[in-house]
Amino acid sequence: MDIKPIKILGIDPGTNVMGFGLIEVLNNKPRIMQVGVIKTTGSDHYQKLKNIFDRTVLLLDELQPDELAIESPFYGKDIQAMLKLGRAQGVVMGLALSRNIPVSEYAPLKVKQSITGMGRAAKEQVAFFLKNMFSLNELPKELDATDAVAVAVCHYLQMKNPVTKSGVKSWGDFVKKNPGRVK
Repeated sequence: MDIKPIKILGIDPGTNVMGFGLIEVLNNKPRIMQVGVIKTTGSDHYQKLKNIFDRTVLLLDELQPDELAIESPFYGKDIQAMLKLGRAQGVVMGLALSRNIPVSEYAPLKVKQSITGMGRAAKEQVAFFLKNMFSLNELPKELDATDAVAVAVCHYLQMKNPVTKSGVKSWGDFVKKNPGRVK
């Protein structure tokens, strides 16, 4: 029986720089397929959104992901920046959904916790953990790209976690609801 690999596209949305990372999972083992950034052009916010749209269409056509994982905007002091980031995220999510690609969204703290074990890890720490996790000599210099790979890996790890998938709150809750699955 051939097992079909799953391709997960991770996106770190941004209006100036958007990171992307594609991982492929085969036999429960992830590997990085492609990673990079899209630097937007345009004189105003709306032109940048159009550029994100156009470039994301090309990215989805080229990479053909099975699933999309995207980092959610984090609450900051600059509400305007958060609004712009949410719009960029919406463009990417809408395109994926229009192609029937399932979308999952992860908070930055969840992504960092999944990769490093620390929700408040610095971007450099996330990159360091990914480099070691995949036994790579080097990763791209752009931290937006490594953040995108981290989002894809976070999604893969959540797919493997029965507590997350079943909607239970803890391992104790999981054991109570699934006594036949625990030995």
